[in-house]
Order: sequence, then structure tokens, then C-alpha cells
Amino acid sequence: MIKIKNQPALLRGVINRFIILQNKNQNNQTMRKIVLSVILITILALSYCSNLFLTDNPINPTEVSNFNTGDIAWMLVASALVLLMTPGLGFFYGGMVGKKNVISTMLQSFMAMVIVTVLWVVIGFGLSFGPSIGGVIGNPLPNLFFQGVGTGTSWKLAPTIPLLLYALFQAKFAIITPAIVTGAFAERIRFWAYMLFMVLFILFVYAPLAHMTWHPDGILFNLGVLDFAGGTVVHMSAGWAALAGAMFLGKRKVPKANPARITYVLLGTGLLWFGWFGFNAGSAMGANGLAAQALGTTTVAAASASMAWVFLDKILGHKLSAMGACIGTVVGLVAITPAAGYVSISHAITIGIIGSIVSNLVVSKFPKGKIDDALDVFACHGVGGMVGLVLTGVFASKAINPAIIDQGLAFGEAKLFTNQLIALVGVSIFAFSMSYFLFFIVNKITPLRVSEEREELGLDISQHGEYL
Repeated sequence: MIKIKNQPALLRGVINRFIILQNKNQNNQTMRKIVLSVILITILALSYCSNLFLTDNPINPTEVSNFNTGDIAWMLVASALVLLMTPGLGFFYGGMVGKKNVISTMLQSFMAMVIVTVLWVVIGFGLSFGPSIGGVIGNPLPNLFFQGVGTGTSWKLAPTIPLLLYALFQAKFAIITPAIVTGAFAERIRFWAYMLFMVLFILFVYAPLAHMTWHPDGILFNLGVLDFAGGTVVHMSAGWAALAGAMFLGKRKVPKANPARITYVLLGTGLLWFGWFGFNAGSAMGANGLAAQALGTTTVAAASASMAWVFLDKILGHKLSAMGACIGTVVGLVAITPAAGYVSISHAITIGIIGSIVSNLVVSKFPKGKIDDALDVFACHGVGGMVGLVLTGVFASKAINPAIIDQGLAFGEAKLFTNQLIALVGVSIFAFSMSYFLFFIVNKITPLRVSEEREELGLDISQHGEYL
């Protein structure tokens, strides 16, 4: 029971309303308790008894001899940097919502680190990078519970680091993707419904896209589509899922509140920018010149995009705001992600500016009266990812990355640009339609939205029993 003694009268009233709501829902908790108990016991039993049905991780002396300690050290750091992005995103989103929803919004990002990590080890890595099934999805059976994922073998596209390190690095990408989606349905989604959607999204949207794009047998990989660090897999998928969620859940019933802590937004942006160096430079899979190139393009794209955003705001008659500078920075980071290891520093500036201008205009023209994308996830992540994907097809250069087969449109070649457009259309259709379907399924299992009374009360107190 929450103690209400010595609390201000208004706060006591809020807490009393919360207690009444809790009492009304006691009868609906039994099934949830049973399901959660079964899940927890099953994972515990399977992990405890894994030695009975899983084989030991193999050691390939030839592959081990190719390991590079410098590459391993850098990828350990890069993995930590990418993980830092998710709490950074929590601050970024948490500062934008109303004061009654800060804790819930930040917790949505934190729980992505919790749930997706376990899911990735159990089955997610196998679905994404296991033996290919038709170039669309991986066979998870050889890698259940990280079977065969150890320190004695390597991934074929990252031969100088252990497979375990590669798998854990990729886990951080999977973690942040559903966390990005949460900004679209902020302040109105039930927390347990969100967690169910998160699991389904990783299994049926993220894993297929990761396999198709980054697995050597994936259909987009073999088509020649270039996505250096996740413009399609992370940002486009999250952007389209965000749009689907905003459409499915509908508008907020409670009027939009002022941002709770713009200082949180500034802090979150700084953490995101810092972590993004691991996101993009780490995707070079080693401590090498390509990593340095990706770090450089990431730096200048973020800076130029932030500059373009605040300049455009001023041109359009708005004030130069901290929110605008932060959003512009993130849009630049998003836009450069698919191109980071393929384009020059000067072209990275171009990508940052174009991505920022396009996203800014989409934000200003977005039909907010009809679709309540609370934190403009689609306009920033979805559109930013699409702009970056297309401009990769324009500026990708063999002089920057000799592994490129077809150069960009700016160098007189059209094949890559065409392939990038094909990927844009295909990924957009798949990510939006599948995400909308998953929202529909989740809503059939458990309601997605909180009641209007709980929404007015705020998700912090109504969903978690906590408040600022």
C-alpha cells in the first residue's frame, strides 16, 4: 500500500484514484501472473538443462589464428557504446513527454535492454543470422541459447573477432529498435501490451529485415543493397512501426503537455551522439580505416543536420530552440547511418543537411490532427532513414569502400540507386503492414491503450505506481 500521509491534498487524491483503479483490476491479474510464471520457469529450466540438449561451442584453430586483438578491443568498446544509446534514447524521449509520463517513457527504453537481450540469446540471433531459409529468415535451431556462438569461431563477414562478440554487438541494434518505436505512442500505451509487441516485433519484423539485409544469403544483401549500420533494419523499420502504432492506437485523449525536462533531451542527445560512434564506426567490424571514415561521416552529418534544422526554423519564423537543435542532430545521425562507411566526409555533410531539411518539413506538414505520432518518430527516424538509404545510392564510392560493387548515381552508375529504391519500397511495405498486423494481434490478446482515466492520471502512477 502506498503511504499518503503528509502528502499534498492534490497528490493524495491522485494516489487514491490510482488505488481505486488497482482494486478494480485485481480480477484481471490472475492470468497474467500465470503466463509470466510459465515464461520465467520455462526459460530457467531450459537454460539450466541446456547442457543436455545443446552441444559445446566449437573451436576452429584456423579462425582463432585470424583474430586481431586490436579489432576485438574496439568492438568491445563499440558494443558498450551502442548499448549506451538506449538509455540515451530514454532521456531523449523522457524529456519530451509530460511530467506524468516521464518514468514510464524512460522505462520503456530500459525494458527493451532487458527483454530483447534475453530474447536475442534464446532465439533472436538465430533468426537473424542463422542458416538462411529462402534469404528471408534464419533457421534458429543451430543457435538456440547461443549454441555454437562462442569465442572459438567467427562470423564470415567479421573474421577478426569472435562470433560471440559479433552476436552481442548485433544484440544492441535489436535492443534500440523497438525502443525507438515507443515515441510514437507515448503517454497512452499499456506497458504489458508494449512488451508483448516488442517481442513480436523482434521476431517478425526486425529479425527478417536483419537477415535479408546483413546475412550473406539475404535477398537484399544479394540484390546489392547497401546499409552500413541500420538505415533499413533499425530506423526505417522503427519509423514505419511507429506510424502503424500511432494510427492503430489513435490520438491521445488528454491534451498534450509541455515537455517535462528539456535538459533531459539535451542529455539524451549527447548520449545518443556519443553512442552512435559505436553504432556506425563499430559496423566496420574492426579498428581500421573504415571505422575512422564512419566516425568522421557520423560526426559531420550530425553537426550539419543540427545546423540546418535550427537555420530552417529561423527561416520559417521560429526561434532557435534546444529541442530543434537536438532533433536535428538525431536526424543527421539517422540519415548517415546507412551511408557511414560508403561516402566521403563532404558528401556526409550533404546527407546531413538534406535529411534535416526533409524531416523538418515532414514534421511541420505531418497531419497531427489525424495521426498522433507523439514524438515525431516517423518523420525523424523513418523519413531520415529513407533519405539516407536513397542518398547512399547517390554518393556511395569505391574510393571510400573498395568492397562496393556498384557506385552511386553521382559517379555515373544507376544500378545501386535503383536497388536502394527497390529496398525502400519493399522494406516500407513489409515493416508497416507487419507492424500494423502485430498491433492488431496484441490488441486482441490484451488491450493496447490505457483507459482515458488512467491516461489522464498519467502512466507513471497508473502503470507503475511511481511519480516524480
